[in-house]
Amino acid sequence: MKIIVDAFGGDNAPLEVIKGAAEAAEKLGVEVVLTGNEKIIKDTAAENGISLDKISIIHTESVIDIHEEPTEVIKSKSDCSMAVGLKALAEGQGDAFVSAGSTGALVVGATFIAKRLKGIKRAALAPILPADKGYVMIIDGGANVDCRPEMLVQFGIMGSCYMERVLGVKSPKVGLINVGAEDTKGRDLDIEAYHMLEKAPVDFYGNLEARDIPTGVCQVAVSDGFTGNVALKLYEGMGMFFAHMLKGMFKGSLGGKIAYLLMKKEVAAFKKKIDYSEIGGAVLMGISKPVIKAHGSSDAKAFYNAIRQARDCVQGDVIGEISRSLEQLKAKEQVKE
Repeated sequence: MKIIVDAFGGDNAPLEVIKGAAEAAEKLGVEVVLTGNEKIIKDTAAENGISLDKISIIHTESVIDIHEEPTEVIKSKSDCSMAVGLKALAEGQGDAFVSAGSTGALVVGATFIAKRLKGIKRAALAPILPADKGYVMIIDGGANVDCRPEMLVQFGIMGSCYMERVLGVKSPKVGLINVGAEDTKGRDLDIEAYHMLEKAPVDFYGNLEARDIPTGVCQVAVSDGFTGNVALKLYEGMGMFFAHMLKGMFKGSLGGKIAYLLMKKEVAAFKKKIDYSEIGGAVLMGISKPVIKAHGSSDAKAFYNAIRQARDCVQGDVIGEISRSLEQLKAKEQVKE
């Protein structure tokens, strides 16, 4: 299995990308293909004592900056490390792609270069977040501000397939983020999507209020990209706030320091669960092959886990399962007609 990685995407590229890629190639049983300036990659590896024996490189000259228009990835920056990596993916030179570069450029590039899966209306970002009971996926996490009801149904199907195939959740529950539990709540979009999800090949929970997302009552939280991104950013912010408050409690007094020593193991487990680098990244669902958007500030551990996540998507045949579920939905709609 080959995982293509954008060596120049993210705040800490290329060093942290190379470190994570080298560890992944050594421990995960995958071949890693880095895209980017070959000389810089080799010089960086040599300066830091990193072996590239199990890594190949596709040379590119340019990089797309996060401040550039996303569409430039298919225009003036079509030779950048991200675009070249996506082209290699589309041409079958790899089984999945990982990048911590511009989210907008990755969505555009994956859509127009790697192409959407047949039948999928729009690709959607699907970050995985810690919950009281396991993990929860928010989909869409920000790729599509304006959505139609049938798009939300597809988001639910794709999220369900991922949670079952990659995270091993049997019959994951799919909830629709809304302002109330009743099926009459929300905008026309939400009301129509609710009734469509009831008939979709997923275990539909019903409407999901934002306060219930962290409880883990649902493993997939469906929404349009605007709502999903607001929920995601608030979730991340509260996580940082809580971690900061917890740190202050333990360091603020002698009693707190003693309590920390007594709970050191539990605190370490909690920190690990809320650490985004342990998960890897957000899957760009709906593309013909697995594409992982790593966090912009990813370190080596985060890149390692993003590559692991990409491998798990391939091994779990997430793309194939989504295709089969879409066919099942299409067959139901035809019978109804």
